[in-house]
Amino acid sequence: MERVRDVSELPKAHLHLHFTGSMRPATLLELADKYGVRLPEALTDALTGGESPRLRATDERGWFRFQRLYDAARSCLREPEDIQRLVREAAEEDVRDGSGWLEIQVDPTSYAPRLGGLIPALEIILDAVESARRDTGIGMRVLVAANRMKHPLDARTLARLAVRYADRGIVGFGLSNDERRGMARDFDRAFAIARDGGLLSAPHGGELAGPASVRDCLDDLEADRIGHGVRAAEDPRLLKRLADRQVTCEVCPASNVALGVYEKPEDVPLRTLFEAGVPLALGADDPLLFGSRLAAQYEFARLHHGFTDAELAELARQSVRGSAAPEDVKAKLLSGVDDWLGAPVA
Repeated sequence: MERVRDVSELPKAHLHLHFTGSMRPATLLELADKYGVRLPEALTDALTGGESPRLRATDERGWFRFQRLYDAARSCLREPEDIQRLVREAAEEDVRDGSGWLEIQVDPTSYAPRLGGLIPALEIILDAVESARRDTGIGMRVLVAANRMKHPLDARTLARLAVRYADRGIVGFGLSNDERRGMARDFDRAFAIARDGGLLSAPHGGELAGPASVRDCLDDLEADRIGHGVRAAEDPRLLKRLADRQVTCEVCPASNVALGVYEKPEDVPLRTLFEAGVPLALGADDPLLFGSRLAAQYEFARLHHGFTDAELAELARQSVRGSAAPEDVKAKLLSGVDDWLGAPVA
């Protein structure tokens, strides 16, 4: 068998990781017990068995079930120390997987009711990120995401808040939840506020909906990055547009299969995107529910799509270039990628 380099030692950036979904299964089970929260049986059985729950979100019923599991997990985050633990453990997991830069995505309105309001919730999250950065050494920042299922005025409030706290570690503004709901253009004002405040535009698109949702993100929200974006592979002209503009797609291959976007790992169009020149940043999305973290996404590319070590190194470079990391951090990580590729195979 051909020897290959350890992808967990490949320096990389992680640009698509959701807040609650980053939680360790053992942490969720412990917090649920602490607060007397009865988790859905499917979630408890899967986590105690060391597996991820069976999910399929390509229809409304499946997406509702996915959201129900996610909401149950979120309900176990009740105190500032729970937030601090989640963020610290997410950072530790990323360091273990070779990440030198992590942008964690959060909608603080989801945690505000238990943490004293929207501003206190955001400040608790930002304090936790700063503490985790100091303790683990990873570069870590926050991307605030609005919810498509809520009113666009709520998104504007979040955008203004994100800009206000940009000097505390917020680097981007996103739009999450079911992209089949809520037109991208309804949120254009919120994204204009964020962009005017110097934040990256990074909405979700091209996952549960097709290429049109990616075009909407480009046209209506002036996206710098696209969360997922894999369905762009169905439109050659859109692929060229993404490549020409060097818009990074945050591709989460394991979650694409887990949610039924693609039937088999081999169906995820990693090769199509990569060979079209679209910059990619592999991400874990929600490891709690999908069962795999960052390094596993690189193994996915190697195992199911035949990516060589040189190609995996290029994926890592693209993740770094697409990040909001300072130039000196990017230079250090890119140099580390070259060192990884240049080192002899053990």
